[in-house]
This record gives sequence, structure tokens and C-alpha cells, in this order.
Amino acid sequence: MKVTQHIDNAQGKTLFSFEILPPLKGQNIRSIFDSIDPLMEFNPPFIDVTYHREEFEFRELDNGLLEKKIVKKRPGTVGICAAIQNKYQVDAIPHILCGGFTREDTENFLIDIDFLGIQNVVALRGDAIKSEIYFRPEKEGHHYASELVTQIDNLNKGIYLDPELQNSARTDFCIGVAGYPEKHMEAPSPDSDIYFLKQKIKNGAQYIITQMFFDNKKYFDFVAKCRVEGITVPIIPGLKPIATKKQLNMIPHRFKVDLPDELIMSVVKAKDNDTVRQIGIEWCIEQSKELVSAGIPVLHYYSMGKAENIRAIAKEVF
Repeated sequence: MKVTQHIDNAQGKTLFSFEILPPLKGQNIRSIFDSIDPLMEFNPPFIDVTYHREEFEFRELDNGLLEKKIVKKRPGTVGICAAIQNKYQVDAIPHILCGGFTREDTENFLIDIDFLGIQNVVALRGDAIKSEIYFRPEKEGHHYASELVTQIDNLNKGIYLDPELQNSARTDFCIGVAGYPEKHMEAPSPDSDIYFLKQKIKNGAQYIITQMFFDNKKYFDFVAKCRVEGITVPIIPGLKPIATKKQLNMIPHRFKVDLPDELIMSVVKAKDNDTVRQIGIEWCIEQSKELVSAGIPVLHYYSMGKAENIRAIAKEVF
């Protein structure tokens, strides 16, 4: 079932969903199930599975020269989605990126997941690889998520890359995209960021999942601006409980989001990370309750493969 259908069927009730990431290469599917099992009591209608593109590593050879090696540390997105749908009978939603994909790769990826009965996809540009400062697309790939959305929407219309295909079947993907309450790190301004978000919706996206935020006002203001600009699709808030002192610096640096001073000082004064974890849970519970009271259709949690804190939050909210 499509995300938009899940929302319609809920008839105003706030749904619970979460995102997982594939395990490191060498681990098995059991680690994924172990992170999902504790959360199934809250009846998630769908689970997102991230996609991790290749990285480049330089390894020194015996002769002293460096060898450039392509490494994919977290493979398995499509297989994990198939396993989730088979085991739990809930919709699994793969992320698909511009980075690391040619247009042909993208089409084949979409054909694969369509054959598996997957009806939803989250279309993202993706980050630059660690060895590059700025994002660089593949030679025959997409530069922007809006272009990726267009290709997926074209496939929904039966338009494939090969114009000579006869009687081509239409796919039926519900397309999600990312939104940034505090703007994308590369956007020159919040208004320009919403302008490009609007383009993704125009090109065929049907719902938005936001970057994490720790101040609900940022989310409410973002939704209000989107509505003024004519964006009417569901805007699902993405939430993540802070869990370690290190994240005070890591989260703003990596994701370019602000943390409220009250939360910061509570974490600074905490005696250890166990205390920080409880602070993060309590903060996220209050965020979640306020969002539920506001009638938000879905709360989406970034679990990062850690179920315990998400379960503690969900028990108080759902």
C-alpha cells in the first residue's frame, strides 16, 4: 500500500514509522530483524531502508604505491526490503540516490523493486562521497533529486529510457522526498530551498519526510511556509533522540541543524551517556506528544539500528 493510502486510511490517527540502515558488510539479516522486532508492537505501516553508496579507499601496496579501491560498506537495501515485506507484512520503502547511479542503473533498480511488489520509494540526491567536498553525479546520472523524481514519475507513466520499447508497463510508485525545516546545508536561503522542494512536488513527489529537528517550532514554521507556497502533500516529521554527548557537536556539524539551548545544557550537565540517553528520550517524547496533538499524520523516527530508545518513546506516545 502507498504511504498516502496509509495516511488516508488512518483517518486522522497519527501513525508510527521508522528508518533503518543496512548492516555493515559481513553481518547477516538477523541484526536487522533484532532492531525491528521490538518496534512491531506499535504497528508501523511502513519501514524505510536507507541506501549507502560506494566509497573510495586508498590502500598502500607492497611497492609503496597507492591503490584506489571502491568499497560498499552497507549493501543490501533491496534484499532487506524484500525480507521485511515477507517477514512482517508491512511496506518497506527503499531510498534511491542520484549519487552512484546512472539513469540506466536507476531504471533497473526501479524495475527490480517493482517486481518485488514495492510501491513506495524515497528519492534523494545523496551526499558527496567522503573523498569529495561537493556532490558529483555519475556521467550519465542525475544532478538533483528533482530529476530523479521525474524519471520515477515517467516510469509511472510507462515512459522508459528506451523510446523504442513497445507496450511498456507502467509502475505505480508513491514517491517521497526530503524536506529541511532548517534548510538544506547547500541551499543559499530557506526560501530558495522551498522553491526547489516545490519543484520536486511538481515533478511527481507525493509526500515529504523532513530532516531531523529538535525544536517543533522549526517544523511548524516550515510546514506553514510550504503551505503558503502551494505545497499540499503530507509533510512527515523526522525525529531522532539524542543519545551521547558527542552528538552535541556531531549533529550540528554533519546535519546542519540547531539544538535548543535547554537541551544542550541538560546534556552538558549530564554525568554520563546513560543520563544523556534518558534526556534524549524524554525530549523526544515531548516533541512527539506535541506533534500528535497537532494532528500530524505520521511520526517518523531515525533509529540508526537502535531500537531501545525508539521503543521507550513509542511506549509513551502510541
